[in-house]
Amino acid sequence: MNAPSAAVISKPANRALHRLFLTLFLRGRSSRGLRRSSVPRSVFSKLAFTLILYALVGCFGLYFLNGPVFTLSLYLHGMTLVFCGLFIAASAGETLFNKEEADILLHRPISPQTLLRAKLTVLVQVSLWIAGAFNLAGTLGGFRAIDASLIFPVAHIISTVLEAVFCTSCVVLGYEFCLRCFGRELLENVMTAVQILVAVGAVAAGQIIPRMMTVVGSHVTFRSDVWWVRFLPPTWFAGFDDALSGSGAGLSWILGATGVTLTAITAWLALGRMARHYELGLQLLGETSTMRPAQGGRRRFTALLVHVPPFSWWLRHPVQRASFILVSSYLVRDRDVKLRVYPGMAPMLIMPVIMLLNGHQDVGLGSFGVAFAGTYLGMIPMLGVTLLQYSQQWAAADIFRIAPVIGPAEVCAGARKAVTCFLTVPLVIVYALITLLLSRDHKALALMLPGLIMLPIYTLVPNLGGAAVPLSEAAEEAKSARRGLVYAGATVVAAVIASLAIWAQFAGWFFWFLLGEIAVVTAIYVPLSRSLASTRWSANVD
Repeated sequence: MNAPSAAVISKPANRALHRLFLTLFLRGRSSRGLRRSSVPRSVFSKLAFTLILYALVGCFGLYFLNGPVFTLSLYLHGMTLVFCGLFIAASAGETLFNKEEADILLHRPISPQTLLRAKLTVLVQVSLWIAGAFNLAGTLGGFRAIDASLIFPVAHIISTVLEAVFCTSCVVLGYEFCLRCFGRELLENVMTAVQILVAVGAVAAGQIIPRMMTVVGSHVTFRSDVWWVRFLPPTWFAGFDDALSGSGAGLSWILGATGVTLTAITAWLALGRMARHYELGLQLLGETSTMRPAQGGRRRFTALLVHVPPFSWWLRHPVQRASFILVSSYLVRDRDVKLRVYPGMAPMLIMPVIMLLNGHQDVGLGSFGVAFAGTYLGMIPMLGVTLLQYSQQWAAADIFRIAPVIGPAEVCAGARKAVTCFLTVPLVIVYALITLLLSRDHKALALMLPGLIMLPIYTLVPNLGGAAVPLSEAAEEAKSARRGLVYAGATVVAAVIASLAIWAQFAGWFFWFLLGEIAVVTAIYVPLSRSLASTRWSANVD
């Protein structure tokens, strides 16, 4: 009897696998707290509030209705790339390379192409929900642009789908290229770098493109010195909209054809030519290698660091010291944590750099750029502490409860200090050096102080109520869908505080502004810290 063809087998297998991975996305990878009555059954039911917020943010696109189609589409596609890129960069590592599911699925008669296609369709499906919510207002009102036709909604829906497929395929293709070209020793670090580049590239493209445009009459043109902007993805898909439902200019047809062609090529390579390397990657990353013991009985760097002043003074409590060493080790060596924390934080770094560079070019924005960078800096450790609560070894965190520790306060304090030491302090130094390099005035550094003063509260907020205990929660890809909103909210908060700092500086009472901020931060931090110290482990861990 002839065996059934691979194509016949793959269709039902692909549908079953798609339902499986979509269920994992909706329910998470842990049964703790899961109740049958509250289990979400669709992407909308899981992300309803998040999607509503995306739709509200998308209403800002209505500002561009008085311009040409190209301007409106470029804004919508630029921000869509930001939101979808952040979600995919944060979720792809966990979705594509999860060790536990690899131990099960690699023993099944499932081709790597079928397995990869099922995961890819889930990422695209959720990306389309995010993109659809954000683009809702612009799509419905886009036909009111000055050169738009009635078919604009149809053209824009098609281009948005193409952009989601392109973004997802690029991430997968980057992973597969790494699997083909690098050995196991370098593979994990290279994959982390790919995720960081995708996340940073998405945010940079969304922020740079609007600054490279100039409107002449009813047409959008690019400055002659930024011809390279035509090579960025949002420009291609905006050209697609403009070609079919806008001005129909020859350049728009070229840009639109480029977007369609490259989307088809990347999808074909990701699911076809390069997909055979996916199974090899699962095998390599699923292997457990024995850690080499320290030569000559030497202890690792972090274990020595905590016993050297000033760290020995800073980490007097033994639980804080142990938590500091544990979190530091995970930040340096654990693939799962590196794939989640660094790509999740990298996009937060590009926005302050863009503001500093813009301020360098425009004297009027220089002070605001420095103040904005300092304020934005506080969001980064807050996000780092939040991301560190997730781990594929989350069940091992139950040892915190078994140990004679009455609550999570000291464990969380050690994690916060590790984030401060290895993430926050280096970033403060980098931003300070960039500021000095661009402004060549050390007095400009004072504008970073309002943001630095807020750091204690920003870092403490994720742990309130005993939440965000390090490495204690199973990964849940659905929470990555909110990353774009965190980015947008952080931008708004940073802009408000930076504006107040600039106002105080010009009014001549900047010193008193800092004293008042210190008093307010102290008044907020002390009761919050005491509340966390009195928090006990929750009784419900099912």
